[in-house]
Amino acid sequence: MKRLFFLLVLVMASASARAETPVILVFGDSISAGYGLARVEQGWVELLRTRLKREGYGYQVVNASVSGETTAGGLARLPRALEMHHPKIVILELGGNDGLRALPVAQMRSNFEQMISLSMASGAKVLVLGMRIPPNYGPQYTTQFERVYGDLARADKLPLVPFLMDHIALQPTLMQADDIHPNADGQPILLDNVWPVLRGMLQK
Repeated sequence: MKRLFFLLVLVMASASARAETPVILVFGDSISAGYGLARVEQGWVELLRTRLKREGYGYQVVNASVSGETTAGGLARLPRALEMHHPKIVILELGGNDGLRALPVAQMRSNFEQMISLSMASGAKVLVLGMRIPPNYGPQYTTQFERVYGDLARADKLPLVPFLMDHIALQPTLMQADDIHPNADGQPILLDNVWPVLRGMLQK
């Protein structure tokens, strides 16, 4: 009987510890889902898990990224993800597929605004990861697209990584054959682009 009681206490303590571990929710598209990589652990989100542990940050990382996701799809999925994981930090990495499909920038902005509002209302801090699209979509569209991220960050005083693919997008050796997704060598650079901003949001 004493043994059973002891085991029950251990189980309850373990469950309590998991419940108290703050969650970082990475909510993105194929760039964060690790599309095209040979192994999941090569992706920047998995590398983030490793760095957090190595540097003594007690965070659980939940990767809710879906390849091909648009901001409309993200908005539809986000309430459930917030309800399930109760994140302390939400990293929004979306918009690239909106741009590649030339979807209306105004609708993309609205979807982002709603996702930010939902995340903040749940008590989470929000980090926005900016994206750019190729110039062949025309200067007006590409400029309006890129401007969305900075406008959103300024409006709600949110931390921003201006361009997630910085130092990668124009380097063929760091990109997969589709010229859209970083390869395994590009993944650590993705993390290096995110880390300085994210670190300022963390607590040990």
